[in-house]
Amino acid sequence: MLKRDKERVVAELVERLRVSDTLIVADYRGLTMTEIDGVRTELLKHGARFSVVKNTLTKRAAEQAGVPSLVELLEGPTAIAFVLEGDMIAVAKTLNDTARQTKVLSLKGGLLQGQPVTAEEVQKLAALPPADVLQSQVLGAVIGPLSAIVGLFTAPLRDLVGVLDARIEQLGGAAGAAEVDEQPEPAVEEERPEPAAEDQSGAEAEAESKQDEGADEEASAPEGKENGN
Repeated sequence: MLKRDKERVVAELVERLRVSDTLIVADYRGLTMTEIDGVRTELLKHGARFSVVKNTLTKRAAEQAGVPSLVELLEGPTAIAFVLEGDMIAVAKTLNDTARQTKVLSLKGGLLQGQPVTAEEVQKLAALPPADVLQSQVLGAVIGPLSAIVGLFTAPLRDLVGVLDARIEQLGGAAGAAEVDEQPEPAVEEERPEPAAEDQSGAEAEAESKQDEGADEEASAPEGKENGN
C-alpha cells in the first residue's frame, strides 16, 4: 500500500473513531468473504459499519483520535463494527450470534459510549431484550428501588450506568415527545364585555328626561282647570 493510501485510510479511521463512541471489535479469522459480507449487510440494517482493518494503521488512528484503550484490542486479524446512530444492542446480538453459529468469529471487546468493555460484557449487552421490552424495564427500574435495577441487569455498576444512559437517551426522546402531545391545551375563559360608559350615561339621561316630562304635566294640570272655571 502506498504512503498516500495509508494516510487516507488512517484519516478515515480517525474520523470514524471521533464520531462513534460505541464500537465492537472482533477477530474474523476463518470467515470467508461471503460470510464477512453477510455480517456487514446485517449490521448495516442496525446502523453499524463493519470494517476489516489493519492493526498498524488502526493503532495510529486510535492514537490520533485519542482512543488509547482501543490499541489493547488490536491483536490478530481485526474487524470493527462502528455503531454510529444505530442500535448497539442489535449490533452486539448480531456479532454474538455470528460467533456462536460459525464457531469462528470471536469477540474481543469494544467501547460503550467511550468506555472500554470486555468480550463478556459485549455478550451481556447482546443478551438484553429488544428495544420495546427494554424501554418498559428501564423506566420501571429508574423509578423503582436500586435493588430492582441490580436484579434487572445483574451487571457491574459501570456497565449498568452506561447501558441506562445510552438506552434512556435513545428511547426517552420519543416518550417525551408523546407526553408533550398528550397534554391538553389550557382552556381559555371567555371574558364578558362590561357595559359601556356611554350606555350607562344614556340610560341615566333618558330616566331624567322622563322625570322632567312628568313634572311639566303636573305643573300644567292646575292651570288648565282654573281657566275652565
